[in-house]
This record gives sequence, C-alpha cells and structure tokens, in this order.
Amino acid sequence: MSYLGVGVSPGNVPVYHGTNLKVIDRRVKVAELVLRCLICSLSVLAAVLVGTDTQIKEIFTIQKKARFTDMKALVFLVAANGITAAYSLVQGVRCVVGMVRGSVLFSKPLALAIFSGDQALAYLNVAAVGAAAQSAAFAKLGQTKLQWMVICNMYGKFCNQIGEGIAVSLLVSICMVGLSCISAFGLFRLYGSNKAKNNSGW
Repeated sequence: MSYLGVGVSPGNVPVYHGTNLKVIDRRVKVAELVLRCLICSLSVLAAVLVGTDTQIKEIFTIQKKARFTDMKALVFLVAANGITAAYSLVQGVRCVVGMVRGSVLFSKPLALAIFSGDQALAYLNVAAVGAAAQSAAFAKLGQTKLQWMVICNMYGKFCNQIGEGIAVSLLVSICMVGLSCISAFGLFRLYGSNKAKNNSGW
C-alpha cells in the first residue's frame, strides 16, 4: 500500500517511489551490472595470465621451469581472482534477474549481505595485489642485503606476463572499490528512507 508516493517494501522498509528515485535506481543498477561484468572478465583474464605463465631456462644442462606456484603470493593472487570472478558472476546474474523483473532491492539484510561481500572481496583483492607486487619487486630488483638474486634477468618472459597479470588485478581492485561504494549507496539509502519516513510522521 502506498500514499503520496510513499510505499512499504516486503521487508517492512519504507521507500519513496518518486520518479527521480526510480531513474537514479535504474542508473545505479546499470552501473552495478557493468562493473560486475567487467570485474568478472578482468578477474578471469588475470587468473589466466598468471596461472598459465611458465618459462623453462636451461642452466648448466639443468632445466628449471618457472611457474606461478613457485611464489605463494602469486598463488594467492590467482585464488583471489578466481573467487572474485565466481562471486561477480553470481551477483551479475542477480542484477540481470532484478532488472528483467523490474524489482527494487528493499531488504536490509540482503543489502547488508551484498555490501559485506563486496567489501570483503575488495579487501581480498587489494591484499592479493599488494603481496604479488611486493614479490614481483623482489624478483625484478633483487635484495642484495639478503643475497636474493634478480630472477627476472633469467626469466624475462615469465616476469613480463606476471606483471601484466598484476596490472589487470590492480584494475580489478579499483573496480571492486568502486562497486563497494555502489553497494554502500544501495544499503544506506534504505536507512535514509526510513529516517525520512520518521520525520514525516508516517
């Protein structure tokens, strides 16, 4: 039931159904869907770039194969991108279904769950990129005090592809931060609507 453009959601969350709010909500949905699809694609690309990267180097008749599993930080990066791709795919399907049905997110618990998930994935990706970048810096520059040699002088192709994967993962992290802001807007607008209703005396 609604009066004067004010409705009550199935989750007992009051929402104002003005034309401007509907337009804003539609634009937010489109932006969210685009970001989730972009994140899913970039996460898959980053995981493939790092996970399939190998290079064989022959040193004194001994062949040594460089793989991403040789560095725990890269394993973490691949895992983080895999989790992000799967999560973004599921959330992307949810967005498409919501847009097709023309429904609006009214449930506070669901909005909170989406916000928490986006926040967790954002932190996970930032941590993974930071760890991988630090390991890549050691491989590229070495550490003379610890007697760590420069690996990328021997495995140039391997390091270049890893660098590309880290760069793509950085884009994923930036997109996840932006997506977290959108999900925060989706959550706090519900509380804002509740406050507006209380002030109006409904």
